[in-house]
This record gives sequence, C-alpha cells and structure tokens, in this order.
Amino acid sequence: QVQLVESGGGLVQAGGSLRLSCAASGSILRVGDMGWYRQAPGKQRELVATIARYGNTNYADSVQGRFAISRDNAKNTVYLQMNSLRPEDTAVYYCNAGNVLLYSGHFRDSWGQGTQVTVSS
Repeated sequence: QVQLVESGGGLVQAGGSLRLSCAASGSILRVGDMGWYRQAPGKQRELVATIARYGNTNYADSVQGRFAISRDNAKNTVYLQMNSLRPEDTAVYYCNAGNVLLYSGHFRDSWGQGTQVTVSS
C-alpha cells in the first residue's frame, strides 16, 4: 500500500558528495516523519537522520555538519545531501516513512529497498 523508491547511491571518492532521494507512493493521504538509516557489513542498522513533517530534524553525531536531510511534502519525497564523505560512510542506506496515513484511514510504516553508497579512500 506504500512503496518507497530510493535513488542516488553510488561510488564516490572520499571528500566527495552524493544526494539520495526517496519517493513514497500509494494511497497516501499524509506522510509523518521520514528518515534515513544505514547498515554497513557486519553492523546493525543505525539512524542517520530524520525529519518531521514540518521540518524538525535530527542527526547522528557521526554525520552532523556533513549531511543535510530535507523533504518535499507535496511530492512525498525525502532527500539526503551527503558532503565530505568518508570511507566509514560506506553502507546500504534505507529510507523510512513513519505514520503514513492512507485514504483507508489506516497508518503504515514503510521501508525502502536500500541503495548502496560506497566511499573509496
């Protein structure tokens, strides 16, 4: 009922930049918090950044000052601008949409399929 499609991952050298996008689609009336999480090989999934519907943001300490999360409510899309990338940022990045209100009146949480970000040294 809710599909999240991510794009923008890839391979970049240390110090470079990437921009991730995630668009939510389906029978959506309203999307609540949106966020990005990542999972490196052998590690647990961790929070990268979240953004509330009206713009309040939260960042992991490791990305504060380098990454910027934003959203376009009209497009049900969330973005992650990643600057000054480091090899330790290498991971699969997942998009999350929380408290998605459907036209049916139900709420859903949804995850994207993930997009690979690889930072070479």
